Amino acid sequence: MKRFLLTFIIVLFCIPFSGTLYAQKDPKAKAVLDGMSQKYRGLKGLKASFEVTYFDGFDSKGQMQKGEIAIKGDKYHLKLPDQEIFNNGKTIWNFIESGNYKEVTINNASDLEDELTPSSVYTMYQKGYNYRLVGEKTENGVVLQEIELTAERSSAPFQRVVLWVEKSSKDLKAWEILDDQGGRFRYEFKSVNTNADLPDSFFTFNPQKYGKIEIIDLR
Repeated sequence: MKRFLLTFIIVLFCIPFSGTLYAQKDPKAKAVLDGMSQKYRGLKGLKASFEVTYFDGFDSKGQMQKGEIAIKGDKYHLKLPDQEIFNNGKTIWNFIESGNYKEVTINNASDLEDELTPSSVYTMYQKGYNYRLVGEKTENGVVLQEIELTAERSSAPFQRVVLWVEKSSKDLKAWEILDDQGGRFRYEFKSVNTNADLPDSFFTFNPQKYGKIEIIDLR
């Protein structure tokens, strides 16, 4: 079950999305989303721990995993149990460790430029989705604005995405993604550093740190 969940997590971060733009855009929601996106683009670097819970429609408690993410522009480093993904803007390394077996698959980032990545969650609303401001709620003294994105195409792998943005800071605090099979992923940041000093080397896989490893180069 653990491997099953991890596979779904990676698919979430590596799934194509597309669509034709229509006029069904809520200007109030766009103002919130633009503010969130502009703040993200102005960050020196972001580093956070998060929890992701997958609900399959049968288990009300869901299945939870913890992870870490670092983002700097179009670069990112995603860390999950037994798996890490590095993207330095040019190359993507997908490292998997299972017992004593280790492998890394290498791809050109340009081959995957149309896919949903950890950094593009801040801009995905700009293509292929309609959006509306659902409302506001207060949690632990913090006002959150809830934005619902709906796919413009019925064939999209994720039909509905909900974002919760802190009203005062414009920080993305949590989001949910629903797939076309009725499954639901909920991501929630637990600790966030929006001024992280991240060297470019942090986003490049170094095989010397991992010992004996099988390398699958698909470039």
